[in-house]
Amino acid sequence: MTGVKHSWIARLLQFERDGDVFVTTPPPEGPGPRLFGGLIAAQSLGAAGATVEPGKLPQSLHLYFVRGGRYGVDVELHVGRTRDGRSFDTRRVTAIQQGAVILEMIASFHAAEPGADEYPTPTPSLELAEARLKDPDFGYASRFQIRTRPEDDSVFAVPPFWIRTREEIEDDPLVRACTLTFMSDFGPVPVARPSGVPLEEGEGSAYAASLDHSVWFHRPFVPHDWHRYEVHPLNVGDSRGLVHGSLYDAGGTLIATTTQEALWRCP
Repeated sequence: MTGVKHSWIARLLQFERDGDVFVTTPPPEGPGPRLFGGLIAAQSLGAAGATVEPGKLPQSLHLYFVRGGRYGVDVELHVGRTRDGRSFDTRRVTAIQQGAVILEMIASFHAAEPGADEYPTPTPSLELAEARLKDPDFGYASRFQIRTRPEDDSVFAVPPFWIRTREEIEDDPLVRACTLTFMSDFGPVPVARPSGVPLEEGEGSAYAASLDHSVWFHRPFVPHDWHRYEVHPLNVGDSRGLVHGSLYDAGGTLIATTTQEALWRCP
């Protein structure tokens, strides 16, 4: 990416580059012991996008969180150019920290094409006017405004919720796609938990971690506008919970689709 970047997400996408190897240093400390998955996912997409011509925009990404990353330790993002085509480019990203792989991603970029524009329009399960402002106690939530159900008294933000960035993000499709990737990791893990398992941490609480994550980018995303994030459970079994998410703008337009599987180990 070129040009002067000012927003917090753009600063996170500034790398030291040597060919197709990108190096970034996470903040010295974070909200928890493990590097926030949405952060390293967004940076991996940003590194992949830096090797693609500007006319091709993120179409989808699919990744595995292989190990928990650490704050304050350099991360190397190794980008592999799997394919350069007329319409689609494919990239593979391996994130390495202290010699160990912490994330594997494959991402696709697509040049815009004319065609049908259709999507289902389900009834919102939470209207913006009915949602209340909340300050969840999890990493990087301070970068966003979040409105949840009035009855959501957890320390997290449990979907469905409304979300937007507190500050404007550059009108750069890649930067905005990375912002969407970052925030899409808010919410899936709580929805993936088994029935009866409490969200709050404490003695005897369950262990939870994201295992894999996918995002499909459907339409332009304006981060500082309100969006509704709906996440629904699909399956729980073998200590894993699978969920499906949809991100809509305030007018009900489907902006992105997500899936995530999370590990839930109960005491």
